[in-house]
Amino acid sequence: MLLALFTFCVQNHAESRQPIDITLWGNGPVEKNDDTGKAYDENLKIYQPSMRIFLPEKKNTGRAIIMCPGGGYYSLSYEHEGYAYANYFNHQGITLIVLKYRMPHGNHKVPMSDVCETMRIVKTHANEWGINPDDIGIMGFSAGGHLASTFATHYPPELRPAFQILIYPVISMDSAITHQGSRENLIGKNPNSQLIDYYSNEKHVDAESPRAFIALSGDDTAVPVENSIRYYTALHQHNIPAALHIYPTGGHGWGYDESFRFKKAVHDELADWLRSF
Repeated sequence: MLLALFTFCVQNHAESRQPIDITLWGNGPVEKNDDTGKAYDENLKIYQPSMRIFLPEKKNTGRAIIMCPGGGYYSLSYEHEGYAYANYFNHQGITLIVLKYRMPHGNHKVPMSDVCETMRIVKTHANEWGINPDDIGIMGFSAGGHLASTFATHYPPELRPAFQILIYPVISMDSAITHQGSRENLIGKNPNSQLIDYYSNEKHVDAESPRAFIALSGDDTAVPVENSIRYYTALHQHNIPAALHIYPTGGHGWGYDESFRFKKAVHDELADWLRSF
């Protein structure tokens, strides 16, 4: 029945050119937060965990990207850090999957569990959607970049992402360089040292970490550039292919906004990087 529903959705997408929406955790989530059992309300930041799949209409390379919007682990900027990128990636023959993950709200494991479930679903139905199961990457902005880098450094072996794309990401929970709001919303106001270390992702890069593209602005006052620099350095030390692009202006949170002066530059650099492997 579920397989038939997915097949119908793909066919319907081909006819109507509409994205596919799939709700996660049909049998209830493994990890629960303080919102569990409450009505979904975006005004209250209580999100229905779900993914929206944008399949390329013409050429299809088989590559796919799971995208995690930012929002400080408090909300989700899923328009300009999500849906707006559909045409950009589809034009390159890449399927885009925008994830609406749940906020931690008392359980730091919740966002990561939603990413893992999304990857499981995509890998399971890769053939139906024209996706290469070994060419699925993870992408994130700001706190979504923290979630993406958490997945890229803490993934279950069977769910390893092929690559990672991090845009002005939070990387570390080190109080000296972290984004304090993201840290508090994820692990609380007084986390223990083990939790801080676990979610300081620059400490968990190893020889198996996926290749990375990192982009940010040098004048970002919300998330210090040291997050990206530490992560790049760790990747470089482990001989992981990585590209780091720091643009002189733009601040934080530009996403797909036309106001970002270096929008074309970062999009061209990312497209070139994606063609390099």
